[in-house]
Amino acid sequence: MALPPRIDAQAVRERIGPYADKKATLEERNAIYRELIGFVPPRIEARMAVTGALDPALLDMQEHMREHAMYPKCFDVKTAQLMLFGMLLMDMSDAAQLHAIAARRAGASWEEMQAVISLCFLFRGLPAANRGAEILANVAKRETEAMQPA
Repeated sequence: MALPPRIDAQAVRERIGPYADKKATLEERNAIYRELIGFVPPRIEARMAVTGALDPALLDMQEHMREHAMYPKCFDVKTAQLMLFGMLLMDMSDAAQLHAIAARRAGASWEEMQAVISLCFLFRGLPAANRGAEILANVAKRETEAMQPA
């Protein structure tokens, strides 16, 4: 399951405008995604560049709301990411892959990941089971590639 293509950041700067958020640099905004997932997903990269240029106040609000909701005090990061993986898998959302990666980076085992897929299967059926297995296979491949010497 491939991610959407990266944006052309230079084209965004030239045609739409430069990143203009004064509350946080683009590097600071992107750091949380790199920590959580290991990279900045293309759609998030696009939102940072476009909304950061056109409506930096809204970008700041979006990021504060995301941070507040994604890191509740009552759940550790692994649990929250497993829940998000399951919720997004129920919707057959391609963002489920990102939260599967985040759950693994937060310490989720393959068995925990499969348990989430199995719960989704009960209410979403074989499409969720198939999609979930495909996601785990792709995460395993990604982890294997990351361990190989460059």
